[in-house]
Amino acid sequence: MGETEKIETHRIRCLSKLKMFLLAITCAFVSKTLSGSYMNSMLTQIERQFNIPTSLVGFINGSFEIGNLFLIIFVSYFGTKFHRPIMIGVGCAVMGLGCFLQSLPHFLMDRYEYESTVLGNLSSNSFLCVENGTQIFKPTEDPSECVKEVKSLMWVYVLVGNMIRGIGETPIMPLGISYIEDFAKPENSPLYIGFVETGAIIGPLFGLLLASFCANVYVDTGSVSTDDLTITPNDTRWVGAWWFGILICAGVNVLTAIPFFFLPKTLAKEDAKDNTDIIQNDKEEKQKVKVKKENDGITKDFLPFMKSLFCNPIYMIFILISVIQFNAFVNMMFFMPKYLEQQYGKSTSDAIFLIGIYNLPPICIGYIFGGLIMKKFKITVKQAAHVAFWLSFVDFLLYFSCFFMICDNSSVAGITMSYEGIQQDLHVGNSILADCNMDCNCPTKIWDPVCGSNGLSYMSACLAGCETVIGTGLNMMFQNCACIQTLGNSSAVLGLCGKGHDCSMMLQYFLILSSISSFIYSLSAIPGYMVLLRCVKPEEKSLGVGLHAFSTRVFAGIPAPIYFGALMDSTCLHWATFKCGESGACRIYDSTNFRYLYLGLPAALRGLSVIPAIWILIILRKRHLPGENAASGTVPVEAKVTGKENEYQEMDQISKVLNNDVLKTKL
Repeated sequence: MGETEKIETHRIRCLSKLKMFLLAITCAFVSKTLSGSYMNSMLTQIERQFNIPTSLVGFINGSFEIGNLFLIIFVSYFGTKFHRPIMIGVGCAVMGLGCFLQSLPHFLMDRYEYESTVLGNLSSNSFLCVENGTQIFKPTEDPSECVKEVKSLMWVYVLVGNMIRGIGETPIMPLGISYIEDFAKPENSPLYIGFVETGAIIGPLFGLLLASFCANVYVDTGSVSTDDLTITPNDTRWVGAWWFGILICAGVNVLTAIPFFFLPKTLAKEDAKDNTDIIQNDKEEKQKVKVKKENDGITKDFLPFMKSLFCNPIYMIFILISVIQFNAFVNMMFFMPKYLEQQYGKSTSDAIFLIGIYNLPPICIGYIFGGLIMKKFKITVKQAAHVAFWLSFVDFLLYFSCFFMICDNSSVAGITMSYEGIQQDLHVGNSILADCNMDCNCPTKIWDPVCGSNGLSYMSACLAGCETVIGTGLNMMFQNCACIQTLGNSSAVLGLCGKGHDCSMMLQYFLILSSISSFIYSLSAIPGYMVLLRCVKPEEKSLGVGLHAFSTRVFAGIPAPIYFGALMDSTCLHWATFKCGESGACRIYDSTNFRYLYLGLPAALRGLSVIPAIWILIILRKRHLPGENAASGTVPVEAKVTGKENEYQEMDQISKVLNNDVLKTKL
């Protein structure tokens, strides 16, 4: 009786430790996806804070993948030989360090100063149109002031911090999943991994909500009176408190690291039935020898496996398709907040919130339904290839509807419209000045927009020809504006004019279509990855999945935001200007060309991926895949059991890949 109680107590103790690890690794997944989704959502704010072009912001975004690649091979092949919980804990702590480093520039720099003709000149009214007045907004020629004005290379802290965050994230997924698989019952492993994957879904939800909140809070809140501000969150000069959310992410990552340092290197298997410690220790030693032999075999067979994969046409074509489509989707999701801002006039805070509400739930639902369909209907690999292709193709055709959900450019006199309210060619040249403001001696480069009572926006109150002002802060109203041609008193208020009700309706249609598109494409994700896993030999699967992830990161995750950002920069109509005359972040884009690039380039890339996808379908018709039965008929019981186990393992691998590649890319 005593021995039985001892065994039961031992099992409870081991189960408790495993469940403690399960809870800890789930929290780690929440924290890493929280900081990842938050950082991706805040890059627009960082662009404005440091006054850098979008292409450079794309490079900062890609630095996470660069950091991830530094350790991915080391962790994949040698991680199991070390104390995995401690390595995961160190990874979480390193992620926290990276987040802290990213927030550091806020405390090292001076307060954020946005372009304004009003601030500091309210008492003298020198920002208004005064005939034959003196221009007070001339660029300085003092070198010392220029050094202070240019924010030097403070953005490097964000880049390095993001790279360190990528390094810290590397061991969490592979070592966490392998730890669960080693010490959990085979039938419990999928359930436990499902709990962990739930964390990968909860994290982005909290991350997007946190980003939406922080984007609505002014960057220097607490040290600057918000009553004195002349901009709102809808203004392209607005910078939210990006640093605050990153500090929260840093704290969460450090806290999640603590439990891992108190967890053991190994545990007894959940279904262990040995009654003595000697037999258990003997099993553990045998397991270690087995793992060592497996690792030695992997190292020895590395080059033959690589050769086999490179000579596998289906696998190589699948990688080609993934790289092309990841280029399309990375660009779409990374620049989606900016697109909603420029096309539909939404603030960054609203754009992030809408993306989280409309896109994240359909992705999760599509992912779950895709797995259920595969399991319920027992879809074969060739059928899965057709399901993935046709779902993706339907989504591709549906995608073209986005080209009809458009809004016109913001009406800004001298940039997109003439002062008479007639649309003008955006590439004619500089026509900022007109007869109505020629004698006002206004600055022509400072972006401080006002909305006239005629529905036309102007770059500043001075360029609108306004002579008087009443009120303070956001309540200021400019009157007697010579350039505003309207009946009665011509006046203007701060900010760009809104885009109207029709544009709001177009935004709703776009978001609904985006939700449907996200669901359909996510539905095709699991069948697509089933093709990836089944087209290679069982012993090559681990290396095949790793090489696939490596390829998509190197050829899509890193370069795509950089070249796409450079293309976005080419559509800029007006850049922010430093006191020394240097350009900063873009204030307004040509929304028509921006739309053509944002929607057109991904459409071209996805259309290009259809060709190799059809090629795969043709090859699959005549090819016998590894693990397939040569002919239909009776299958031995052992083969059925083995096939079932392999199916569970493959579905687990699909889940891991999707949560760490497709879902992360979508978010």
